[in-house]
Amino acid sequence: MHAIEQISINGEWVTPQGTERFDLFNPATGEVTGQVRLANEADALNAIAAAKAAFPGWSQTSRDERIAALMRMRDALEACQPALLQAIVEEYAAPASRASWMAHYPVSVIEAAINALKAFEFESVVGQARVVMTPLGVAGLITPWNSDAGFICGKLAAALAAGCTAVVKPSEMSALQTHIVTQALHQAQLPPGVFNIVTGRGEVVGETLSRHPEVAKISFTGSTATGKAILRNAAETFKRVTLELGGKSPTIILEDADLADAVPLAIQAGFMNSGQACVAGTRILVPASRKAECEAALAQAVSAVKSGDPHDPATEVGPMVSEKQWQRVQSYIRLGQQEGARLLAGGEGRAAGCERGWSVRPTLFSEVKNSMRIAREEIFGPVLSVITYRDDAEAIAIANDTDYGLNALVLGSDPARARRVAGQITAGRVLVNTLAHEAAAPFGGFKHSGIGREMGHWGLAAFMEPKSIVM
Repeated sequence: MHAIEQISINGEWVTPQGTERFDLFNPATGEVTGQVRLANEADALNAIAAAKAAFPGWSQTSRDERIAALMRMRDALEACQPALLQAIVEEYAAPASRASWMAHYPVSVIEAAINALKAFEFESVVGQARVVMTPLGVAGLITPWNSDAGFICGKLAAALAAGCTAVVKPSEMSALQTHIVTQALHQAQLPPGVFNIVTGRGEVVGETLSRHPEVAKISFTGSTATGKAILRNAAETFKRVTLELGGKSPTIILEDADLADAVPLAIQAGFMNSGQACVAGTRILVPASRKAECEAALAQAVSAVKSGDPHDPATEVGPMVSEKQWQRVQSYIRLGQQEGARLLAGGEGRAAGCERGWSVRPTLFSEVKNSMRIAREEIFGPVLSVITYRDDAEAIAIANDTDYGLNALVLGSDPARARRVAGQITAGRVLVNTLAHEAAAPFGGFKHSGIGREMGHWGLAAFMEPKSIVM
């Protein structure tokens, strides 16, 4: 049983003033594996004070000093990959291939921040003005449970590269992963107060960060509902805000698509991270002229997806992170049938061979109308909807008929046609015949999928404001 009793403030391990214990679970078994002691408002205030005190010194560091610090951070995260991998499988129950990627991802995002920092122009000349990109101050970084270490390291690396100091509020559901990341950050010997990690409830620690006048910036990844609350809180003190929120991403299979290539990509896009991904392509748009063919191929592919034990190398979809999330997914599967959608694969209940834990049967619906709740609301589980369209124009209209606009995927044999369709989709990122991630490109959403961008030059600039000096 794990007992996580400390947080990190001002470069030191500190026992929280909060006394609440939160149970940690293994999603594959449903068993309690430990507890984490949660921080309270007083802990959050101490962390903010430490970050504020560290800001004047850190903001004046040179590019080379920041690069050196980020390189130590990267090397420390690389060294802890075996422990992090074990924690991811135990605490999040990601399948082996996904867990391995998640354990390495923190190193990748720190490396991307280093590269962005090396190329970043902090000063430029515009007419008689010298424009200086200036760090904002203390950044509050609020991260989710579906890629704990990656989100902590990505946001923190960008903030530090920009010259900000930070208070991180990670999900309490990922406390074991967070503890390993925090140990690594201590190994990196960053100056005291430059980073502070305070594990607590969103309505306590997150609320404090989003309201506190000394926090100049909030970067949040999570639900759209929470993002709205943060935005309202931040408005009181004119905080700069980056929000990476939910999605209901479309995958458009064009009429000329080779289904042998398109279907595997569509299934991978829909079931990535066991469906617990804001970018998951859960609406699959297929041409009416090939409806039967597409549905048959998709149903066969979904039925073949193995769900369940994360230790089994053949598993592609792991269990949901919590019983609450499992119940949510089950309720949407029932709702889809109540709305009149036709079940092609999967359905309610646990995956075959799984008597314990929170595994889900990978599910595919057809006869879905874009007005149905299963097509409009983010389920955050392995549940896909097939929607038919008549021509490219209608496919684009359906793809854009959503409150969200985070990600999209276009699949077709004619690259020029696929690019034309991609160019008309309202989403922060549109992939064409690939699921590749470009770390130097901006990432974020339109509409209810968020505000601002992360990654690359844009991610660093989001922690700064331009100052014009005219002489």
